[in-house]
Amino acid sequence: MPSPIVVQVVVDKPLAQGFDYLWDSNQLGNDPEVGQLVEVPFGRASLVGIVIKVSAHSDYELDKLKSITRIAPLPPFDAASLRLVNFASQYYIHALGETIIPAIPQMWKKPDNWEKALEKISAAEEKKQKKIQQEPSEGLIDEAHLNQGQALALEKLRQCSVEKEFKTILLQGQTGSGKTAVFLNWLKGILEDTTSQVLLLVPEINLTPQLERRVRAYFPDKKMVVLHSGVSEKNRGIAWYEAMTGKAQIILGTRLAAITPLPNLSAIVVDEEHDPSYKQQDGIRYSARDLAIWRAHDLKIPVVLASATPSLESWIAAKAGRYEYIRLDQRAQGAALPQVRLINTRDPQSQFSPGDIGRPISASLITKTLANAISKNLENKKQSLILINRRGYAPILSCNACSWLSKCQQCSSYMVMHKAGALGRRPALSCHHCGLVKPIPEHCPDCGNADLKTLGKGTQKIEDAIEEMWPSARVLRVDTDTSRKSKGAEELFQEIHAGNVDIVVGTQMIAKGHDYQNIGLVAVLDADSRLFSPDFRAAERLFAQLVQVAGRAGRSSKDDESAGEIYIETQYPEAAVFQYLLRHDVDGFLGYLAHERDEAKLPPFSYQGLVHAEAKSLDKAIQFLAALKGRLKSRGLMTPGLKVYDPVPRAVMRVAGTERAQLVLEADDRRQLQDVLEAVDQDLRNGSQGRISKGDRIRWLIERDPTSI
Repeated sequence: MPSPIVVQVVVDKPLAQGFDYLWDSNQLGNDPEVGQLVEVPFGRASLVGIVIKVSAHSDYELDKLKSITRIAPLPPFDAASLRLVNFASQYYIHALGETIIPAIPQMWKKPDNWEKALEKISAAEEKKQKKIQQEPSEGLIDEAHLNQGQALALEKLRQCSVEKEFKTILLQGQTGSGKTAVFLNWLKGILEDTTSQVLLLVPEINLTPQLERRVRAYFPDKKMVVLHSGVSEKNRGIAWYEAMTGKAQIILGTRLAAITPLPNLSAIVVDEEHDPSYKQQDGIRYSARDLAIWRAHDLKIPVVLASATPSLESWIAAKAGRYEYIRLDQRAQGAALPQVRLINTRDPQSQFSPGDIGRPISASLITKTLANAISKNLENKKQSLILINRRGYAPILSCNACSWLSKCQQCSSYMVMHKAGALGRRPALSCHHCGLVKPIPEHCPDCGNADLKTLGKGTQKIEDAIEEMWPSARVLRVDTDTSRKSKGAEELFQEIHAGNVDIVVGTQMIAKGHDYQNIGLVAVLDADSRLFSPDFRAAERLFAQLVQVAGRAGRSSKDDESAGEIYIETQYPEAAVFQYLLRHDVDGFLGYLAHERDEAKLPPFSYQGLVHAEAKSLDKAIQFLAALKGRLKSRGLMTPGLKVYDPVPRAVMRVAGTERAQLVLEADDRRQLQDVLEAVDQDLRNGSQGRISKGDRIRWLIERDPTSI
């Protein structure tokens, strides 16, 4: 009698262990392989899982083991991709099944549809081939068009990849300096090997369509797939299949693409590497940038981190020689940098006078200095970009009679007022944390006063003010309310590129990566709201955003007079973030930050972890974390070099009726932090079912390397 075949399978459950199943080769038609996607019975349901081990033995009685139901019509995950998810699982303290299964598209998590999935792929391939034959192809941009700085950077990149070994390369360049052209020309050489795959990561969905068009123009003969959450489930399933089978050579995507199986990966580019969007904020809290670097190290391939404003971590690593450092210090085609103007809103001379241009609604929203600059820019037939990092009409509705404020009933935040059309046919209040939407009250719920006022300003209110002050201007608002889908956002950006808009009002969506050719003026309103924050990274993020949005101006200018301008309204023009921006001194600001962080022993000069706790009451969450801290102390785990702070409420304490607290752990050494977080995980699992404590039903989660505290 042949020996039984036992496979261990992980599923999408918060359980540290895998589960043993019997494998019947005759019934399934194949012998088992590590990395295969399979369907398994689990309790009263069926789940998909990944085979992680094959053996002839089990610690359980064989007659009590269930059998594998079926195999997905896919090749097994390649060994390197399995090493990646194993590392992510261990480093980010997350169960392996919870790490790998959520990254698989829905098409491949429905076993009943597996055969139909292959038919969809065949039909899509046939349709795509017909489309390619009908469309004129655009050739690769000639390298002769690169300026001297770009050509030198390209040569350095090629030298880094000749050795075919791991290298992390920081490509730092001014906004508009042509970083994209440099790394695409570099990838051209790598893709000459028709079996090679390259991974190109971008931080957000709305940046993908523009870069996708450019990449397709560079590489009309290469199969390329796009992976992000805005892609339909069908198209994402097909793209993932083409990537994991090696059929696609170019994989362009957001952070979820970072853990896609790629059997022939030869190079990685992380564009806008500083962007916090690369950090996952639910499920496994991984950093796509950091996983990309680990993946490159594991495969012994080069990874390029590109940014005008590198993260402090990457900049310090480059300065210390741990990363190769390539710089582009001039804008492409000789374009001049925009002139930075600070508007001190404490200065009475800069305040807007209602009698000068507009009517009273505009008086407190836009300063006189900025209003005059916008008028001049319109006269020069240039477009203006107005950034305010808050969507909606106003962040708070208030009652002057009794001090009532539009607080969310489910969250410790305020409900934002939205005009009619944004969330429905009527104006409404919306919580941007839990999604609760309520009609605007006709009178104060507490005292009955009918005279309710709005406090603060959002994109909708600024849009109204702009339309009132310049009634003949064509105004476009760009935020998540006006672009619910990636296609919608792309249509809005096309309006800007086509010159059909005079003034653009938007959130940070308008600030990143877009190659606008006719922006003469950029304005940043309410910059101070991002300057002062409990998060020690607030100034770094504000500076990066200001540099990025400033870089949208004057990209086609040839001299200082037409270079474009950026106006920043602030009460604190003397702050370091603004003073370094005046000089376009990215390195100076990062050096200033490095000194500040080093003195305070904050990351990257220390390493942090968080333990999150969610409960029906804040007291229970705090007590749960305080008890954990006590156990760590009693077990002797609070060693020198490790700090465990007292538990505190989260910055937004209540979301959707659940109250949240956190415990911060900080260590001088990365390994020391890893050891204590693994001990925390083991401790909490002993008293929990999955990730919920058995007694008081508190949900907990460990986060490694948090990007916000």
